[in-house]
Amino acid sequence: MRTDQLISTFVEYYEERGHRRITGSTLLPPDDDPVLFTTSGMHPLTPYLEGRPHPLGRRLVNVQRCLRTTDLDEVGDATHLTVFEMLGTWSLGDYEGPLSLDWGYGLLTEGLGIDPGLLYATAFAGDGRTGPDRASVDLWQGLGVPVELTVEDNWWPNDSVGPCGPDSEIFLWTGDGPPQSTPTRDDRWVEVWNHVTMTHRRLDDGSLVPLPQRNVDTGLGLERLASLLQGKSSVFACDIFDPWRDLVPALWPLDEPSLRLVCDHLRSAVVVLGDGVRPANTGRGYVLRRLVRRVLTTLWREDPSRSVGDLPRELVEHTLDHFRQPMRQADVLRTLLDEEHRFRHLLERGRGVLAKPRFQGPLTEEDFHYLHDTHGLPRELVKTLREE
Repeated sequence: MRTDQLISTFVEYYEERGHRRITGSTLLPPDDDPVLFTTSGMHPLTPYLEGRPHPLGRRLVNVQRCLRTTDLDEVGDATHLTVFEMLGTWSLGDYEGPLSLDWGYGLLTEGLGIDPGLLYATAFAGDGRTGPDRASVDLWQGLGVPVELTVEDNWWPNDSVGPCGPDSEIFLWTGDGPPQSTPTRDDRWVEVWNHVTMTHRRLDDGSLVPLPQRNVDTGLGLERLASLLQGKSSVFACDIFDPWRDLVPALWPLDEPSLRLVCDHLRSAVVVLGDGVRPANTGRGYVLRRLVRRVLTTLWREDPSRSVGDLPRELVEHTLDHFRQPMRQADVLRTLLDEEHRFRHLLERGRGVLAKPRFQGPLTEEDFHYLHDTHGLPRELVKTLREE
């Protein structure tokens, strides 16, 4: 099943169950939001999860583009992307978690044809402040799906202020042969869908207070599920990356981890640019700058003559079209090339600074602060130059 078919199957399944499709937002949260980028499907819906009536009702479904920098160093493995799409459903004070899980099970097994014997679930075991999620456990046991109880892994989110609550995660077996062990003990179980029953709000001091309404928030990674349904070994092998895998290796011969990083970061940079962000030394602009510089560092490791200006135009156009962004591909490429020129100049200047006798030995924290504040050389760049 291709990703476009997966999206339509998902949305239509929930529309048949009374959900209204809402338009996904850009990667940019409102100006008063301290978070740099939208990191999950629920992020733009926070006011409604806290009680404000939504104009389209209490059952919602959408496709939301997200960006996460917390997983940046994991990009290149089989499951992590910087920019990805999240399929999401919400009950705003309407139905409860067990019904959400029952519908999710039905979509996976009947709508998408997944063998029920390849599924495993996890649920919240209780932690002293709130009890175990018996409703989810009973639902899974009634469906014949094995369930594992955990504490920290099944409370979402477990470290930030805002709406939170117990979650039940659905895992799919990806190993050869029959399923073994449990999701927390065997990484061949891959998480595909998280169903959160939002019951509380975490305050600044870590305490929990009940929300005025009980909500359900679910999130299913589009690229991850697509790769599993298509029998691919990684998200980079699903159909959405076909144009990148067809064109980039011929342009820049790279080993597999480097190819994945370059494709992910360039694609992410295009999406961030398409949402109106420009390179800068702080905030969102620095995230964009860091993505581009990681690409260039990887490309130049073997051949310093490589340039993002050589990136095929059709790849930029394909990405902008997929994310429904009106920016012209020529403007994206021009910005990427300007950033490349700026980075080349910074590298040349950095090499000159680090060649001074003061920096020949081990660098201290004071040295790193001086290089950053006086010469504009970030720590990670200094480390890269020292490894040359």
